[in-house]
Amino acid sequence: MASVAFPATWNGAMDVIGAESLRMSEDSFRLGLDLQGGAHLVYEADMSAIPESERTDALEGVRDVIERRVNAFGVSEPVVQTNIQGDHYRIIIELAGVFDVSEATKEIGETPILEFKIPNTEINLDLTPEQEAEIEAAQDEERTAALNVLDLALDADSLSSFVETYTIDASTKDTDGYIGFVDVLDPVFGVLAEQIEEDRLRTGIIDGLYESDSTMHIVDYLSLKEDVDVLGSHILLCHNESPRCTSERTKVEAQLLAEEIARDTTRNNFAEKAIEFSDDGSAEAGGDLDWLSRGVITPDFEEAIFGLEDGEISEAVETSDGYHVIYRRDSRPRDTYEIAHIAMPWTTASDILIVDPWMNTELSGEHVRSASVAFDQNTNAPYVVLNFNGEGGDLFGTITEDHVGQQIAIFLDASIISAPTVQQPIYGGEASITGGFTLEDAKTLSRRLNAGALPVPIELLSQQTVGPTLGAVSLERSVNAALIGFALVAVFMIMYYRLAGLLSVFALLVYAAVNMALYKWLGVTLTLSSIAGFILSVGMAVDANVLIFERLKEELRSGRDLPTAIDEGFRRAWTSIRDGNLTTLIAALVLFSMSTSFIKGFALTLALGIIVSMLTAILVTRLLLKWAAGFKFLQSHWLYSGNRKKGSR
Repeated sequence: MASVAFPATWNGAMDVIGAESLRMSEDSFRLGLDLQGGAHLVYEADMSAIPESERTDALEGVRDVIERRVNAFGVSEPVVQTNIQGDHYRIIIELAGVFDVSEATKEIGETPILEFKIPNTEINLDLTPEQEAEIEAAQDEERTAALNVLDLALDADSLSSFVETYTIDASTKDTDGYIGFVDVLDPVFGVLAEQIEEDRLRTGIIDGLYESDSTMHIVDYLSLKEDVDVLGSHILLCHNESPRCTSERTKVEAQLLAEEIARDTTRNNFAEKAIEFSDDGSAEAGGDLDWLSRGVITPDFEEAIFGLEDGEISEAVETSDGYHVIYRRDSRPRDTYEIAHIAMPWTTASDILIVDPWMNTELSGEHVRSASVAFDQNTNAPYVVLNFNGEGGDLFGTITEDHVGQQIAIFLDASIISAPTVQQPIYGGEASITGGFTLEDAKTLSRRLNAGALPVPIELLSQQTVGPTLGAVSLERSVNAALIGFALVAVFMIMYYRLAGLLSVFALLVYAAVNMALYKWLGVTLTLSSIAGFILSVGMAVDANVLIFERLKEELRSGRDLPTAIDEGFRRAWTSIRDGNLTTLIAALVLFSMSTSFIKGFALTLALGIIVSMLTAILVTRLLLKWAAGFKFLQSHWLYSGNRKKGSR
């Protein structure tokens, strides 16, 4: 059944008559987990922080978010069910066709927890005497251990032999402790660069220990590189060939305008010209780009601005963004230090007090209406744009209004990714997340934020994979059961109702073909339960034919001729067929609207089958009987299981 696709001839006919909207997929039928295999996952939700009265709603919220996530991941028709047993709140997930369980669990379980925090002004750093003694004892042990490792490194004149054993810095363990070039502005290792700069030491392993936050460092000073930062401004003229440019000017027009601006621009009027002409976000600040370092801007722009002298304005410079007029306003020396290290533990007050320098605000990922990827016009670096809902927009506006001149930190999964300083209140319900993302990272974050945050944490309890072979066995057995059932019904109808039964079998074949077409057209996912619904609807279709044929027998026995008996038989049977199918259809609709995904498949195929069975019984069977009645040799009442009354013709 999985290899059966809707005939291409139908689609060809639809193309000819211009009804492309009625085209159907020529792929195989969509099969569920039990028929094609896939992943079966069970999660438990942590409801410890949720009031008991709200736990059921929270679990439903988890289910909704997971369904959105797996749909965004490309898994169609996932089965996501809730299960409550006492204090255990569980989510059962079936992902048909997904055999990489690790990738599936990563997509479902990794919750992008987005938080907006403000500086904590309620920090209490007063230590008790007991805490001070605890810190001092720990530091004595840690200093002794670090000095022993330092002696070993100095004797060997190398750190590499000791890094794997002693360092607690996982990011440099596999590189023999190598960090690279850092300067005093480096957010992580800037303190080491600052201490090297103050001590004016020679290169080599430093005979001493350096402290940095909660870490003790043994440092190998490898080399010094002298460089400069430049303070720059620019005027950007983009054109219709530039990426993300909305201007309609041509490339030639942009070049000519840039050359004209370069001739007329001086240091005194540069900011004014930038405000008037520049096409990027720095225009409002007079083209100011702040201090720039090598390696953080595009290579062509970097070459141009670092090739200027302080106070010099460039000619028109072409980059991938368009044409620039660049002003190098100033420069400053910046020494970078190439270092390697062994990081060892160092207990401080923060380890004892566990003080968080940031305070939570009410604004979080729950207030995000949508997230999208955008690109910085100067560096082409991707970042994520957040659009808040009404409540979130109001909260963000209030927070920025109350903290002008202060930082607002954006945390993702408990890690700070951005801490911009608020220059002015931000209204309108939009914020940006910049964090050195790759394009793929930005897309992934955007997708997960759009899927929504999980209302409560979840933990994976069990995972298993239903192999495609096992699914194929289930499919084969299901198809065989359907064929055997159909064959038995056909034999019974033909033996009992003779020619009328044979015609009903043809009607059932039409019924089955129409159902299969609807499954393709509507994209129904077939599971064992949905196949059961289809087989049950076959019984309903046969039941309609039985009612018709019994009425037909009664009309023939009363002495009517065959054409009249057929019309009367259908007329008298219709009300029973209608009422019986309508009640079953109502039950199917209730099942579909109020049950889990597993039962919905059964209800959907049953409902479709009931509707199609009524049409085939009333239209197809009737047309076939009318057609047969038109042949004299097929008018014998015996062929329709009707017996003549004595003396009738």
